[in-house]
Amino acid sequence: MKLLNKLSDFLGKYFIVLVLLMVVAAMALPQIFITLGRTRVFGQSLVTVGLGSIMFVMGLTLNEKDFKVIVTRPKDVFIGCLAQFTVMPFMAYFLAKTLRLPPELAVGLVLLGTCPGGTASNVMTYLAKGDVALSIGMTTVSTLAAPLLTPALTYFLAGQWVEINMYAMLLDIVKVVIVPIFLGMAVHKAFGEKVHKVSKVLVIIPIVCILMIMGLCVAPNKMNLINSGAVLIMAVCLHNWFGFILGYAIGMFAKMDDSKKKALSIEVGLQNSGLAVGLAAQFANPLCALPAAVATVVHQVSGSLLANVFSGNLSFNFFRRRVKSAANISMMNK
Repeated sequence: MKLLNKLSDFLGKYFIVLVLLMVVAAMALPQIFITLGRTRVFGQSLVTVGLGSIMFVMGLTLNEKDFKVIVTRPKDVFIGCLAQFTVMPFMAYFLAKTLRLPPELAVGLVLLGTCPGGTASNVMTYLAKGDVALSIGMTTVSTLAAPLLTPALTYFLAGQWVEINMYAMLLDIVKVVIVPIFLGMAVHKAFGEKVHKVSKVLVIIPIVCILMIMGLCVAPNKMNLINSGAVLIMAVCLHNWFGFILGYAIGMFAKMDDSKKKALSIEVGLQNSGLAVGLAAQFANPLCALPAAVATVVHQVSGSLLANVFSGNLSFNFFRRRVKSAANISMMNK
């Protein structure tokens, strides 16, 4: 168990580095990942299995306290979820049109925007010294609402670019999100104390799954990523950053306190990019999964940076001191 705890600490500490290394590995050795991508487990792709595993672990971590905030603070949760399913989908549509993205990438960006908040937002909110209970409440509600809202919004905003089967998307979300979450909650209910004892080790599962999904998505899109990389990365970054800014602004408008504004900012800005990758498979064109694959990296980097800024570990004074120090060293060398 000590070894697994150390592995969990290592993966958590160097997660961003591992994501970047996985991208490099998938670009350098794409055939290995493409071959892996053809593997089926009980008839399901590894991406689907990985997503289901992530959602199952999410269910394992949920308990009655996580749902209490929904009942005790419905206004805050409603504002957060409303922002989630309005700001991000329409911002994705606006950026796709403004940057004139190819139809496949436009669909992928909109799909990313219509997905619920990811579990990473809860961790980032904790690091940012934000309202973790509110973050978990918003993630839970937006995830449970996703089977209806994600297909409907994707159909409404991206239907002009590609044919969208709302029913198939709804079934996919139920299969890889809702069922695993409720299974995880049932296991937590039955073995609560035992689950709590291994909670730290459980973190290994979603991290490994995200890294696997990352490699499986990047490898078949190697050339597309090289050719469309600049504009795509710009689109994903702007989508993410505008989400942070507008989420915080909505919190200010709603007169929330500082911890709530941090939670709202992070929750709105960070999507469940893994889910978007899995849902993109129904479009048959691998390019549709590319925005979500890029977002898996961008969200982790920008989310970590924002959390550090919110917590006070990074500030403009921090950078100013670094610049001043570098200038002093330069003057001394002269």
